[in-house]
Amino acid sequence: MTHWLLKSEPDEFSIADLEQKKIEPWDGIRNYQARNFIREMKPGEQAFFYHSSCKSIGIAGIMEIAGTHYEDPLAVNNKSLYFDKKALINNPWSAIDVHFKQRFTNILSLDTLKKLANSDQRLADLVLLRKGNRLSVMPITDEQWQCIMENIAP
Repeated sequence: MTHWLLKSEPDEFSIADLEQKKIEPWDGIRNYQARNFIREMKPGEQAFFYHSSCKSIGIAGIMEIAGTHYEDPLAVNNKSLYFDKKALINNPWSAIDVHFKQRFTNILSLDTLKKLANSDQRLADLVLLRKGNRLSVMPITDEQWQCIMENIAP
C-alpha cells in the first residue's frame, strides 16, 4: 500500500477543519506532478496531513483517501481562486476526497523530521526534505511512514 503526504496552509484548511467536517475534497492543486500523484491514489490509502506556511510547520495528523480522483470543480468555477479558464474546454485538474482519521497531540515539526533524517536512513530519501521541493502532494514509502509513526509523540 502506498502512503502520502499532503500539504495545506492551516489558515486556509487545517487538520482541525478536516476533523470537524470528517470528509472533504482535496482540491485546488495546480501542479501537474502533484495532480498525477492524486490520480495514483486509491481508496483506503493513508496520508499525513502537513501544515505548511505557518508558525508550526509539520505533520499534524492522518487522513485516509476516501475515493477515486475526479475533475476538480474549482477549476471551472470562475469565482474560485483556483479557476483555470482553459479548464472550461478540457479540465486537466483532479481532486480527491479525504477522510479524517487522527489529529496528533503535537505536530511533528519539519526541524524534527530533518534531524530524524540525519539519524535514520529510512528518511534519507524523503521527498519532503529534498532541496527545492515545493510539491503539495507526495508519496511516502512504507519504511518512511513507519519511521515517522515511531516518532509521533503520544
